[in-house]
Amino acid sequence: MNTKVLYVDLSERKSWVRDRRDLFDKMLGGAGVASQLLLEECKPKIDSFSPEAPIIFAVGPLTGIYPCMAKAVCLFKSPLTGNLGETHAGGYFAVALATAGYGALVIKGGSLQPVVVKIRDDRVEVKTASSLWGLGTRAVDEALAEPIKNGLQSIAAIGPAGERMVLYANVIVDVHRHFGRLGLGAVWGAKKLKALSIIGTKSIPLTNPQAVKAFYEKVEHEVVATDKMAKYHNLGTPANVLELNALGALPTRNFRERRFEGAEEMSGERFAETVFRRKVSCADCPVACIHLGSLTKTFAPEHERGRVEIVKEERLVAYNYEPMFALGSNLGISSPSRILELIDLCEDLGLDALMTGAVLAWVTEAFESGVLDEKTLGLKPKWGDPDHVYPQIIMNIVEAKSPFYARLAQGVARAAEKYGGRDFATSLGGNSPAGYATGYGHIVGTLVGARHSHLSNSGYSIDQQIIAGKAKVEDIAKFLVKQENWLYALYSLVACYFSRSVYTPDVVVEALATVGINVSKEDLERIGRETFHNLYRFKIQEGFDLEKEYIPKRLRELDTPIGKLDPQTLKKIIAQYIELREREGLKIRREVGLEELLLPQRDSE
Repeated sequence: MNTKVLYVDLSERKSWVRDRRDLFDKMLGGAGVASQLLLEECKPKIDSFSPEAPIIFAVGPLTGIYPCMAKAVCLFKSPLTGNLGETHAGGYFAVALATAGYGALVIKGGSLQPVVVKIRDDRVEVKTASSLWGLGTRAVDEALAEPIKNGLQSIAAIGPAGERMVLYANVIVDVHRHFGRLGLGAVWGAKKLKALSIIGTKSIPLTNPQAVKAFYEKVEHEVVATDKMAKYHNLGTPANVLELNALGALPTRNFRERRFEGAEEMSGERFAETVFRRKVSCADCPVACIHLGSLTKTFAPEHERGRVEIVKEERLVAYNYEPMFALGSNLGISSPSRILELIDLCEDLGLDALMTGAVLAWVTEAFESGVLDEKTLGLKPKWGDPDHVYPQIIMNIVEAKSPFYARLAQGVARAAEKYGGRDFATSLGGNSPAGYATGYGHIVGTLVGARHSHLSNSGYSIDQQIIAGKAKVEDIAKFLVKQENWLYALYSLVACYFSRSVYTPDVVVEALATVGINVSKEDLERIGRETFHNLYRFKIQEGFDLEKEYIPKRLRELDTPIGKLDPQTLKKIIAQYIELREREGLKIRREVGLEELLLPQRDSE
């Protein structure tokens, strides 16, 4: 197990290494180790954009060894929520960092001019990168790519959105993956960190190669020869479109409706027929869940006038369910090419597609209802975007074209606080929810989750069990706690969320034993629980108060397959969740009760 932590100081342009075997022995790696480092390195109440605000990356003890162990976790202070920033990325990043010889990377300080951090095994450089500033993420990747004979390179970069500190700017990894959500790109922009290149050429030592080989074959069989992950290879998560639409749980036009008349046209099946070109994988993963669609654009259109044959360029754009929902049904758009165009724009600018979709949906509904006017917007948005104004709105946000667009760059909740329309500003914990109108589990799960994501606790899955008659609403709180504790054990490995049906507690215990790490299922549960507690302690330290968080009317009275949600039932589930967590020793409850969550007077503008 690699226990070295690499520290990089952008202010001083220096680096050093510390061996933190104490942390890795206790917390395995990934989210576990990163959570401890965050509490150590991040000063309480520090500004997210302070040079001293740390960025912490970590990989796991099985990274580069077993299938689907190809994720890296990043923790930071989120400028969007003011508390925990947590994001996971695939691509080549994790394996490159591991084969460079590190279990974690901590970036501190800030530069006065644009820089790129270059790591090649033991050599670490902070180099001026003024020529890269202003470029889109694809151009940065092309500029930094190096021919590698032995080893692996990963390139992570921000686009103009991160440079201008849009609070939901992403870091794009290896063109098609992301450290997405919660504004990591904006933190990089504040530090003038344009890109990070990691080249790893070292081998990962094994104490018992034969045991690893034998168990690898067993795990690989589960991954590729069973149906446990077949969905992700075949259509990928876009298969969710028709499934959720049939269930009556596909959010449409800003969560106003739960079925979309254009679902068939924007389905994974239709994407596969019309725009799909190829699949790619993260490092050391045989699944190939990354589906790439073809987006064709006229090359230098100003020079093509009058030509019989118009020269076009083809760009391959990764698509999956979440951006398809956010920039598709959520906006009333069904055309695969139009959705792909919006995804591509977000990718190159370095924007979180989910929050961008939530902002565009709020703007459209606010304009439609009279909360906003054409004078404020300078444009007239409509569902389905028949006049193609959404790309212009996105550019206006990134360029802060006016005070209104500068406010949109702070996220949908802050925009609604200032301009109105708070009832339908779809935000939970400061983050925009994923595309599931399934029920109480998804809403409460997103609200209570450490990173306010459906990936925190799979709340939508307990909803689906309730719809099928296999669970009850009374089971939700217990499910969320149990799921969070186990997922954060997996995130300490760092396993891909899609592989959770393969990596059961028994499988994880056996896999770790092959690399000389002897833990029990109880140890794993302790690591997951303690990791979650660490993250929540950080949130509370930074001012997060679950009992004061606001659920907008649109989401607390959401129409779902089990009927319209009841605010009082939401309160009850949240109270049950808090009680379960406090029994574990995590203090969440404060003097104020749950009334703040659902105060009706906060709906009035």
